[in-house]
Amino acid sequence: MDDHDADDRRYKAPALEKGLDILELLADASDAMPFSAIADQLDRSRGELHRMVQVLQFRGYIEQDAGSEGYRLTDRLFSLGMRQPRTRNLVEIALPVMRQLVQETGESCHLAFHSRGEMVVVARVESGEQLGFSVRVGYRRPLASTASGIVLYAFQDQAVRRHWETLFDPPLDVTTLAAFRSHAEVVRTAGVVQIPSPLISGVTDISAPVLRGEFAAAALTVPFLARRQPVHTARDVAAMVVNAAGQIAGQLVQGDDRL
Repeated sequence: MDDHDADDRRYKAPALEKGLDILELLADASDAMPFSAIADQLDRSRGELHRMVQVLQFRGYIEQDAGSEGYRLTDRLFSLGMRQPRTRNLVEIALPVMRQLVQETGESCHLAFHSRGEMVVVARVESGEQLGFSVRVGYRRPLASTASGIVLYAFQDQAVRRHWETLFDPPLDVTTLAAFRSHAEVVRTAGVVQIPSPLISGVTDISAPVLRGEFAAAALTVPFLARRQPVHTARDVAAMVVNAAGQIAGQLVQGDDRL
């Protein structure tokens, strides 16, 4: 590190860094985390973090779990991100098309973006049928374990793919990563993917890219529910998803950095 870099690093904001450390720690936690565990994980004293946790709670970024008294993130950060023009504009364009897709298929659908090596659902439209399946806005899963994730990955250039791979947590082993890359090439050629849901029996996730130019800005996905008397086959719905994704993509401006 040269003198200039060293000088830059002297200008720190310790309180801000503590707050960011807490938010990042809770973002990776699967359950509410006790205050003592937060302090231990960050290797800081409880007195050092007590006021910071109180402020984050007061501002609505974290909340205390009534059962365990641990802390967890609220959806405030997600809501702030949704206010960004890039996200808001794409969602506004997509929602009317998604509603039409739901009417045609009788199935729910959702729109997902990439975020830190995961896919995150940013919009959904639920089916009006008595029986259906949908996921909530804000739902996150690793790219490699979802239809939306493999579509987002498949339609990126090699530099972006390799960067996203560094974000996988936990990292994929060599064999699994090779299989994922190979599957992505198949998906890119087909333009759509149909895979059994990794979590719900009887659901096939059907996903297609919403392209801006040659790259996926989002993934449009239908959790196709197996029925004894289906109105449409999975193949029919896949064609409808591809068509809907194309309609959304057709309204995006390739050079518009707001989308």
